Amino acid sequence: MIKLHDLEFKPFVSAEKLDAVVSKMAKEIAADLKDEVPVFVGILNGSFMFVSDFVKKYPNPCEVTFIKLASYEGVKSTEDIQRLIGLTQDLSGRTVVILEDIIDTGGTLNEIYRIFKNENVKQLIIATLFFKPDAYNKDFKIHFVGMEIPDKFIVGYGLDYNGLGRDLPEIYQLKSTQYMTNIVLFGPPGAGKGTQAEFLKEKYNLVHISTGDVFRYNIKNETALGMLAKSYMDKGELVPDQLTIDMLEAEVEKNQDANGFIFDGFPRTSAQAEALDQLMERKDSQINAMIALEVEDEVLVKRLHERGKTSGRPDDADENIIRNRITEYYNKTAVLKDFYAAKNKYFGVDGVGSIEEITARLSKVINEL
Repeated sequence: MIKLHDLEFKPFVSAEKLDAVVSKMAKEIAADLKDEVPVFVGILNGSFMFVSDFVKKYPNPCEVTFIKLASYEGVKSTEDIQRLIGLTQDLSGRTVVILEDIIDTGGTLNEIYRIFKNENVKQLIIATLFFKPDAYNKDFKIHFVGMEIPDKFIVGYGLDYNGLGRDLPEIYQLKSTQYMTNIVLFGPPGAGKGTQAEFLKEKYNLVHISTGDVFRYNIKNETALGMLAKSYMDKGELVPDQLTIDMLEAEVEKNQDANGFIFDGFPRTSAQAEALDQLMERKDSQINAMIALEVEDEVLVKRLHERGKTSGRPDDADENIIRNRITEYYNKTAVLKDFYAAKNKYFGVDGVGSIEEITARLSKVINEL
């Protein structure tokens, strides 16, 4: 991630990919124009890197010039197009190829066609490195497109955000979710994970997503996902990871304005952790940390025995069952500890002490995130 002024941007198109796209455009346009010597017109400021790389890759003789138009304010394209630098040569009877860095609404094309209307050019060809089809609202033909991209603001490779970012050799895309803290909370049975999740969600205004609660909600309310999950469960089969992810994604969608999420009970495997990463990436966010409450086995056994006196849960009353549950937890989470540790996102927190003391330790980790 990079930060320009007040906004964060995520990697979108690598320098290697850009090089390949520009090479492809140069070959396609050269094949179309054959032996003709075109005049390439770059639209400043954004196209300077693109034009420079393009003409170096263009295999035939050509001429290059620039005009300067301005249409962006902040991260929005406006219809108020200003011509700051105009043409300085006679283009009568010449084939002109406009090299645009990006076309979104198409507002600059109005000014481009107006400029060249009285230049008596042989033909006017529009070529753009990036094109946003969802934003485009004009009827002008675009002859060559390097890449179609979503309608999200980008910087780099000549494109800027309020002056910054033009020098970047790659393209970065604006994060639509700017500041979000997402935590995977883990702890063995009896560690007090549920209690701490309640405190943390209130303190940091996070949304607590418990996999068990999500399953129960969907099944009870007979949602399409819930009924599908129940069909697997009724047959004694494991619910596929993708179905669980779909349920979690629905919960995330319900809370798009949240400051972040506490994921409880998911992931359980490295494959699920990868799927969760992909889910958060689709939401322009990420998992910031796996925080695990660490408590000695004997303390856990004692806690669960005490809880069993009032909970009525049979698995809190039998010591063998309790120890098996703890062993199963460690067997399942060991691979996740390695997964998140490899990303420097694993944080073990001492889970012994008063509720307030443990909350303070967890808060220290979250504050540092």
